[in-house]
Amino acid sequence: MRIRSRLLLLVSAVLLPALVGSAIALGYIYQEEQDFNRASMSETARALALAIDREMARQESVLRTIAEAPSLASRNIPKFTSYATDLHRATDTHLILSGLDGQQVVQTNLPQGTAQPRTLPVERAFRALHGNEVTFISDLYPAPITSGYNWAVQVPVRRDGQVRWLLAMVSKSSDMQKLLMEQRLPDGWLGTILDGNGVVVARSQEPEKFVANSVGRELAAKIAASTQGIHEGLSLNGVPSIVFWARAPVSRWTFLLSLPRAELYQPAQRATALLAATSLLMLGLGVLAALLVARRIARPVESLREAARRLGHDEPVATQRSGTLELDAVGEALADASQRLRRTTADLKGRVAEAVASFEESQRALVQAQKLEALGRLTGSVANGFSNVLQAIGATLHALKSGAPAERAELLERCERAVASGTALSRQITAFGRERDVRAETLDTPARLRDARPLLVAALPANVRLDVDLPSALWPISVDPAQLDVALIELVANARDALAAGGRIVLGVRNETVPAGGALPAGEYVAITVSDNGQGTKDPAHAAAFARQNGGALTLESRHGRGTTVKLLLPRAAEPAPPPAPATAALAGKGRVLLVDDDERVRESVADGLRAAGFEIDFARTADEALVRIGGGERYDAVLTDVVTPGAVSGLDLAEQVRRRHPRTAVVVATGYSGRAPRVPGVRTLLKPYGLREAVEALNAAMSPG
Repeated sequence: MRIRSRLLLLVSAVLLPALVGSAIALGYIYQEEQDFNRASMSETARALALAIDREMARQESVLRTIAEAPSLASRNIPKFTSYATDLHRATDTHLILSGLDGQQVVQTNLPQGTAQPRTLPVERAFRALHGNEVTFISDLYPAPITSGYNWAVQVPVRRDGQVRWLLAMVSKSSDMQKLLMEQRLPDGWLGTILDGNGVVVARSQEPEKFVANSVGRELAAKIAASTQGIHEGLSLNGVPSIVFWARAPVSRWTFLLSLPRAELYQPAQRATALLAATSLLMLGLGVLAALLVARRIARPVESLREAARRLGHDEPVATQRSGTLELDAVGEALADASQRLRRTTADLKGRVAEAVASFEESQRALVQAQKLEALGRLTGSVANGFSNVLQAIGATLHALKSGAPAERAELLERCERAVASGTALSRQITAFGRERDVRAETLDTPARLRDARPLLVAALPANVRLDVDLPSALWPISVDPAQLDVALIELVANARDALAAGGRIVLGVRNETVPAGGALPAGEYVAITVSDNGQGTKDPAHAAAFARQNGGALTLESRHGRGTTVKLLLPRAAEPAPPPAPATAALAGKGRVLLVDDDERVRESVADGLRAAGFEIDFARTADEALVRIGGGERYDAVLTDVVTPGAVSGLDLAEQVRRRHPRTAVVVATGYSGRAPRVPGVRTLLKPYGLREAVEALNAAMSPG
């Protein structure tokens, strides 16, 4: 059946009895009268709510007049106290003058000389939220000194365009009770004034019983949701009533006007009683018929509403038959739309996931490409450095062969310096090339940058000059030294590329204090700058990531014709940099050590040094051979093994098995390059190439009971 047919049945069912038409007309009149009464009561409640605001405005005006008192302008607090006390006696209110810190300066209901308390917590909370520039109207609160309840109006006192004090006028709840009684409400009407929290301030009936009580939750919720409205329920003294309320726009206090329900409805009820009695049966039959037809329409419409809700929430929608052709057609369309939407949503989610994965893969590829580029630059610099190291060692060895014995110590020291320089270069490129944990150290900034200068210079051609500006009083920083070197190499190499025809690069550093309000947290930072006078520069992605990882930032400023300055900001370390480790005296060790290394030259040179230090040395070429020796009953105090060894067992595997099977045997692992860092408890690490002193100290520490 079509909707039109159902509506015809509904109209016919309602209009058939002629008496029903008369009842409807009378009902309309009845409703109009009720609407008029409700509108009148609502308007009365609104006018009385405005009377509350007028009283608040009057007190605010009085306060602003008092705030202009000459004694307050001249900051003569004793004189102002006397003036305010006279007003207190005349108006039955008391004044409070307080500072911006919440400490009261004057309170007229306290004897002079009495210690002044702080302002109320609710006032301090209001000031913290809204500031001191606005008028504050409190809610009802228990009087802290006298009995009863008070409320207050407070205004800012300005001098020279700034707020200096806060002046409040404190009134009793009985003052608002007087204002309510002056409205002279008709008999049977109940007037109530509520504060902003829905607490009774004044009541025209039995105020002493209900002041400071809260209205019911349902009414309080309605008042909080709307500035004006009507509520039917029980009054505080249990009488069924209709409440008309209006909230004052300024003070946010509310005026309630309550009438007993019977009194409001009684006139219209008497007028319709006779006709209602005679037409009750026919009206009931008509209403019953209308309800039956409306229900048959409402059910499928409600089903459509639920289907539309499920469609909006991307939930599956099932087709439901109601027997109405138009409604069934809409239901089928909604079900079809639901299926299409869910398929489209699933497809869209898949595409978004693919796009995100593709973007992340592109980002990883970009970072890896930039890292490879930086590695290429670092490799060139290190190769040049190693050439210098080999040149120095070769020349020194030649001098040792032909030189006088007296020069032997000096030449050997020169070789040691060259080896130390080569060791530093090796560790820098090794730290960059492998995946490893970040090891932050507190660094002496000037010393670290001086150490990095040769590596940076080696990355530059002859037509590019590097100038370094290092003030003496620089703060320390806490970063991974190798990562810092790589970041500096990237910045210097980018500046070099911008100087195709040659030029000058300046590496500068200074202490810098970052104020609050910026992208970085406020605090003390060390600013490392790399400046050039070239044309543009590449994006230093690796250096920027290094800065963010260490809690800093990287900024780039480029000006046409003036070059580019890159600033690397790193936080100041909490502790000073440790002093350089003092050189120890003679090396000494004791114990039987199994040395595992497949390089014969390394085994022989390390064994000679360890024997000279006092160790008893045994050899194994592979980790497999070492396990056979240990498993065959050989006992060692320590095992010194390289990570990378031929055979099925690696140096790390050997360390794990020795620590598990022979926990009393110390293990030291030497590594020059490995993606696996030792993670075995009790295993110490030596970074190759290492010196004899480092090896002896590592073995002694590993074998130490502590």
